[in-house]
This record gives sequence, C-alpha cells and structure tokens, in this order.
Amino acid sequence: MHKRRVVSAASLAVIGFALSACNGDDGESAAKESPAASASASASAPASSEPSSESPTGDSGNGGEAPAGDVTAPGTKLKTGDRAVLPFRYTSDKQGTIAVTVTAIEKGAESDMAAFGDKAKGMTPYFIKMKVENVGGTDLSYASLKLDGVLDGGAGTGVILMGDIPGKCDRETAPRDFTTKGATYETCSLAATKTAPVTGAEYDEGDTYSDNPVIWTN
Repeated sequence: MHKRRVVSAASLAVIGFALSACNGDDGESAAKESPAASASASASAPASSEPSSESPTGDSGNGGEAPAGDVTAPGTKLKTGDRAVLPFRYTSDKQGTIAVTVTAIEKGAESDMAAFGDKAKGMTPYFIKMKVENVGGTDLSYASLKLDGVLDGGAGTGVILMGDIPGKCDRETAPRDFTTKGATYETCSLAATKTAPVTGAEYDEGDTYSDNPVIWTN
C-alpha cells in the first residue's frame, strides 16, 4: 500500500503544514489516515452532518458482499472505463458490494486549487471521475467513496484532500434510494501533486485491498 501522509486540523499548532478547503467532508477522514505526526500535506474542510467517506472500513469478510470469485481480485490492474466489483463497508451497518467504473482521470489547473489556500501553491489537481453501482442490493444510502490518485510510476501522491472543486470535481454521496440492486450514482475524487503526474486511481478499502489495491490507469 502506498503510504499517505496526513495532517489534521488539530495538528496545525505543532506541524503547521495543512491545507484548508472551502468545501468537503469532516475531520473523520484525517482520523482514519493518522498518525498525523508523519504528515506532509492535507486539505481539511468544515464539519458535515454526514459520515466521512474515510470511515473505518474494517475487513472485507463480512455481510452483504458477493461470494468470493464474484468480486475483482486484489491487485487487479484496469484501464479507465473498466468496471470493478468490490466489497464495500461505509459504516458498521452500511456494507455490501459495489461496482466502480472510473470514467476519467482529468488534469486540472493550479488555479483550481485556490480554495485550499497558500499551502496548495504549486499543486496540480486531478479529477478522478467514477460511476458507482449497488451490486449487492443492501442499503448504502448516503454512503460515499473516495479513490486515491496514483502517480506515473506507481507511487502515491502523499497528499490527501478533503473537499472538492465545485463544477469540476464534485464529491457526491449516494442518493437516498441507493438501496437496491442496480442503483447508480456518479461522483468525483480530488487528487493533487507537486511532482509526477497522476495517471491512475486506486481502491484500497478494507484489509483485503489495503496492501494490494485495485488500480485503474489511463
């Protein structure tokens, strides 16, 4: 698994190196990716009444999942436009099987990062757009999914952004009726880098995929 470095808002007084966004999710995202002491950069956002997409996923061996063999194997390499069937756990009572199709990985402009403040200067954003389908037919209403960016060469970006860029990369939660087999919605994950370009996206939720993620590349 790529090591990702995070700073929570509570760590700013000590480390003083976090990004702040105008839009996004709550601080639970940073909590999952802790410890913050090894952090490099992150974008934090105002609190929300909805759970964070980085809520603990636990292992991938519990209820609501498709049988082994029906899901995409850990470590599978896919291309943009390919569909992966994946076990998904959002909270202890919202888990099941989803299908994810990464439809595009688009490069933005440095100016798109203005909402994240001075710490984002020099960062180029990338918009990971995807379609999410409820395959297992369990109640996954209001759940959200985030994919991480992968650099050219296979490394992680080292930056976690909690937020979105309205009109260009809108991070959506599942609709209220995302409770039946075949229900779909579209969303976007924001990635950014100061180094090599982002050429891929990875799913690394749960113990099964954390060390061997499914990766889409352009």
